[in-house]
Amino acid sequence: MIQWTKLLTTILVMTVILAVAALSVPAIIDKINLGIDLRGGVYVLLEAQPREGGAGAGEPEEEPAGWWQRVRDWFDGLFGRRSEGGGAISAEDMEATIAVLNKRVNNLGLTEPIIQREGERRIRIELASDPNNPDQNERSILELIGKTALLEFRNSEGKTVLTGANLKNAQAAYQPDELGRNAPVVALEFDKEGAEIFAELTASHLGKAIPIYLDGEQISAPQVRNIITDGKAVITGVGTIQEAAELAGLLRSGALPLELRQLEVRSVGPTLGTDSLTRSLRAGLIGLGLVMLFMIGFYRLPGLVASFALVAYVVMVLGAMVGLNAVLTLPGIAGFILTIGMAVDANVIIFERMKEELMLGKTPRASVISGFHKSFSSIFDSNITTLIAAGILFRFGTGPVRGFAVTLSIGIIVSMFTALVVTRIMLFNLVNSNVIKRNWLLGVNKR
Repeated sequence: MIQWTKLLTTILVMTVILAVAALSVPAIIDKINLGIDLRGGVYVLLEAQPREGGAGAGEPEEEPAGWWQRVRDWFDGLFGRRSEGGGAISAEDMEATIAVLNKRVNNLGLTEPIIQREGERRIRIELASDPNNPDQNERSILELIGKTALLEFRNSEGKTVLTGANLKNAQAAYQPDELGRNAPVVALEFDKEGAEIFAELTASHLGKAIPIYLDGEQISAPQVRNIITDGKAVITGVGTIQEAAELAGLLRSGALPLELRQLEVRSVGPTLGTDSLTRSLRAGLIGLGLVMLFMIGFYRLPGLVASFALVAYVVMVLGAMVGLNAVLTLPGIAGFILTIGMAVDANVIIFERMKEELMLGKTPRASVISGFHKSFSSIFDSNITTLIAAGILFRFGTGPVRGFAVTLSIGIIVSMFTALVVTRIMLFNLVNSNVIKRNWLLGVNKR
């Protein structure tokens, strides 16, 4: 006897999937973030200039350049690319400058920023801009990059009392804590004027916190334990030595020690443009349709169920990318199209297990249960290994490579959900409805 409730439930689930896909996909595509290769943006090449007069007083002289650096300098000079000026530029100052630029760009919400050091003193920046957003157009971005970082020490009333202009140095170090253990701290040193102001500030804030702000955002709030008159102080409770070094770098860059000179600024058009995006989406739809036809032709009803699960997969992946504010690049589109084929891998494993159980004489219901149970470990292991590879790509990759890794990771997670949950629900309801009378409908051919 046909169980109409189960059958109607399956039909309802399929209808909902189609309706949600038809209504949401166009809206999701309009909201998704596009990378610089699809949207276009700004390319800036900066060169750091040393402090006036070269190395500062009390600072070590710049070590003689090695043979490789001398060859590079000669090559740059041969083609007219030799940097103007001399003097020492420390790696710490370069990293601090990059950290501030990263922080500012990310606070703007700009998509997939690429900020990398090139050579000894150059920084390359690539940003996808938005001409319709006054905060994200080319002019605003260039002004943001050239702005001097503002470091502020504020009193308990929120008024700025001391700025980074009076900070001579900030370094990560170790200092014994109350238990005698070496704990990471950030050691600060102010100039003469800053030392006097800081002494007054600590005198009026004993037992209170002094918030430290960088570009208007609080990065620390150390508590004053005693009056400091020598212009030297430490920030405790900074976590690990790596976190202390990062904070010290941000503090040093409050008054940027390096002047950034723009060597090259240009607008970057989309690599392949809107036409490329349209062609890529069309290729994705064709790939989706071919996979669905194959699944239905080879596995019949389970293939039909998998096809609806695949539609749900597409909607969920696109929705996840919008929800996570991920960026869609051309490599990302390639990753998405790749995961469409991978999304049915789990279904293929499950359905083949089901067919084996059916040919052993089991009922359709028992075959479905056994197919999902015996396939789980294989599906889980294969997807975890791919996730590990995607994680490595994201950790060590840059720009479009990270976009590919994000798309691949989202696709893997969603494909596992649709195969093990969405497909399972629909297939179990179909089998339990008693409409399947012949094993042929489950993909088993007569012998």
